[in-house]
Amino acid sequence: MARTRTFDEQKALTDAMHVFWEKGYEAASLIDLTSRMGIQKPSMYAAFGDKMALFESALRHYNQLHAKAVRTKLTNSDSDSVKSAFRRLFMEGVFPAATDERHGCFCINTMVELGPHDARFEVLTREHQRYLATIFEDALKQGISSGELDGTMDCPAAAQSLVVAFIGITVLKKANPDRQWLESCIDAALSVLSTRPRL
Repeated sequence: MARTRTFDEQKALTDAMHVFWEKGYEAASLIDLTSRMGIQKPSMYAAFGDKMALFESALRHYNQLHAKAVRTKLTNSDSDSVKSAFRRLFMEGVFPAATDERHGCFCINTMVELGPHDARFEVLTREHQRYLATIFEDALKQGISSGELDGTMDCPAAAQSLVVAFIGITVLKKANPDRQWLESCIDAALSVLSTRPRL
C-alpha cells in the first residue's frame, strides 16, 4: 500500500522554485532543494521526479504566477494610465523591492542558462515570451479603447517590441549598470507608446 505524503506538495514546489530562482539550475544542489522544501530526497523523487523534472515544474509554476502578476499590473488598474502601468512594470522589473525579484526574472534566467542547450526550456521560455506579448497587446488595446493610445498603433508589433525590450533590460540589470542609464533605456523602450503615424 502506497504511503500517504505528509507534506504540502504545492508549498514544496514553491520553495524549490525560490531556490532555483536564486541559484539557477546548475548551482542549486539537492541539499539546497530538500533543505528548503523540508523533505528528504526519496520524498522529492517520489513527488516530483529528478532534479530536472523538479526544475521544469518549478519553472512552469513561476511562469503561471508571473503571467498573472503582469496581467494584473497592466490591465486591472482603474487608477493608472496604460503608459504609467507599463513604466511601473519595467521599473519594478529592473529596480525591484521584493527580495526574490532581485534575482531577476526566473524565466529569463532560464532562457539564458538552459535555453541554448535544452529544447524543453527553449520551448517553455519562448511560450512565456509569447504569452507576455499577448498580455502586453491586451493592455495596448485597452489603451486604444480608452483613447489614451493612438488607434492606428500596430498592437502586435508594439507588444513584441516591448517584450524584447523588457527581456533585454532585465538581462542588462545583472551587470549592475548605472541607474540613470537604465532609466534612459526604459524611456526609449516605452517611447513606442507615444509614437504617432507619419502623415
